[in-house]
Amino acid sequence: MSVESTTQVMNDYLDALLKQEDFGRFFADDVLWTTTETGDEVRGRDAVRDFIVAFHTQVFEARPEFTGLTVGDGRATLEANFVGTHTGDFAGIAPTGAELKVPYAVCYDVADGEIRALRAYLPISLMVAQVSSAAASR
Repeated sequence: MSVESTTQVMNDYLDALLKQEDFGRFFADDVLWTTTETGDEVRGRDAVRDFIVAFHTQVFEARPEFTGLTVGDGRATLEANFVGTHTGDFAGIAPTGAELKVPYAVCYDVADGEIRALRAYLPISLMVAQVSSAAASR
């Protein structure tokens, strides 16, 4: 894919994500999400979409704050902050109400007008530490 085509897919995807529209329509049927810190994987359009939605609406009440997007031929990297409140079970920790603001990045593989893979460089251990700290101070 050209840089222009990749940019269009990413801009449309991120716009749908922020507007809480059907961003899953930009995923390939067999899209793969990988959380790089833990090695956890989620595969498939619906499964990846549902994972992202649950993380932002059930585990946390959260939103991304985008800070940068770099696009190349069939590749993109998003830098953002994960901003939210811990509202559901996370890493075995019951909801604490902890407020989080955690920087992260996601690398995307884009081909044929679809996102084929997402690699999330999300500091899970930092998130667990922040949530655990809030749980301990209750």
